[in-house]
Amino acid sequence: MAAASSFNPYTIAQQQFDRIADMLELDSGTRALLREPIREYQFSIPVRMDDGHVEVFRGFRAQHNDALGPCKGGIRFHPQETIDTIRALSMWMTWKCSVVDIPLGGAKGGVICDPHDLSAREQEAICRGWVRQLARVVGPVIDVPAPDIMTSADHMLWMLDEFETIHGGRYPGFITGKPVGLGGSLGRKEATGYGVVFVMREAFKELGIDISRTTASVQGFGNVAQYAVELYRQMGGKVTCISCWDQLSCSAHAFVKKDGIDVEDLRCITDRFGGIDQAEAKARGYEMIPGTEWIAQDVDILIPAAMENQISGDNVHDISKRVKLIAEGANGPTAPEADPALAERGIVVLPDFLTNAGGVTCSYFEQVQSNMNYYWQRDEVLERLDAKMTAAYLAVSDLAKRRSLSLRDAAYVIAVDRVAKACRDRGWV
Repeated sequence: MAAASSFNPYTIAQQQFDRIADMLELDSGTRALLREPIREYQFSIPVRMDDGHVEVFRGFRAQHNDALGPCKGGIRFHPQETIDTIRALSMWMTWKCSVVDIPLGGAKGGVICDPHDLSAREQEAICRGWVRQLARVVGPVIDVPAPDIMTSADHMLWMLDEFETIHGGRYPGFITGKPVGLGGSLGRKEATGYGVVFVMREAFKELGIDISRTTASVQGFGNVAQYAVELYRQMGGKVTCISCWDQLSCSAHAFVKKDGIDVEDLRCITDRFGGIDQAEAKARGYEMIPGTEWIAQDVDILIPAAMENQISGDNVHDISKRVKLIAEGANGPTAPEADPALAERGIVVLPDFLTNAGGVTCSYFEQVQSNMNYYWQRDEVLERLDAKMTAAYLAVSDLAKRRSLSLRDAAYVIAVDRVAKACRDRGWV
């Protein structure tokens, strides 16, 4: 499931921006400002490991743009993390916040490490070290981090505690994705996956297709995929294939049940990183196939909810003729060269920074709740999330129809135009 080494997400992000900048006829100053992060930080985090030796980890934070409001973006722990990935994701976060019309800018952070190989104490030391390096350039009104790949509510709480210790106060709005009861929001864990399905629901309404009569194949079984599958099944849809990365064998495997996968059944045999126990899956009647075959399943919907660059020019023609819609739950799962082939076949692509914006939208809700020290009930959070995601999709769809654009281009036009206007109104360009 790992992306090809030649793939550079930052190059892709800049190419995507350049296309939209041409469409909007942006001036050279605005282009230069929005094409790169406005600020970025790279640093070392020394950690004394459990065996007594000191390991030095590399950390990053890129703040792409804060014209619309404080920066917002997750923190990844990943052994293959790069500054270019962080830069790309920070840019995509700017467009994501903008397209769903929340008053935040884009940022992203990360540490090169593998939590599988680290004790809880070692991970806590990395979290606290990351905050110590950035404590003066992040905060509730500057830059608000959140969980991302292989980070969790526990990591966020360690980071919050370190930030509050340094600044001598209580600042629950500094970070989101916290445990409920310690400043976290109800509905946060479901938000990204549910948001994917809210957008899918609206797209199928416009296509005149009953979502309860559709089938899906999903790549990934982390937080996003699990809750997308959960809500999709509640709406009557059937998932027949789930592909995920196996850390032990360093390869991807897909689990197939033609009569429909029960998400709770798989959750029982899934580790905290989204890896599914193969022996247990076989015992429960799942057919095992190579992980790359998730894309070739005879289904109506593909939901890539794992890593970048998973639908490319090399495998786009493996997609079944039956597929009507691709809902991008991951960031950048479709390479630009695959988009023309998908458009030619009439496959509707729900773009990532719209489709998976439920997470940052609910993070914004958590930030608001934390800052005012008043918390909403779960149903209220999810109702607000549904309203935001639905409004954003309808605005993108309307523009796409009026200007004969793809949904991806329409979403970019709305997002980039809002940020560019904010930069102009502030007098930056």
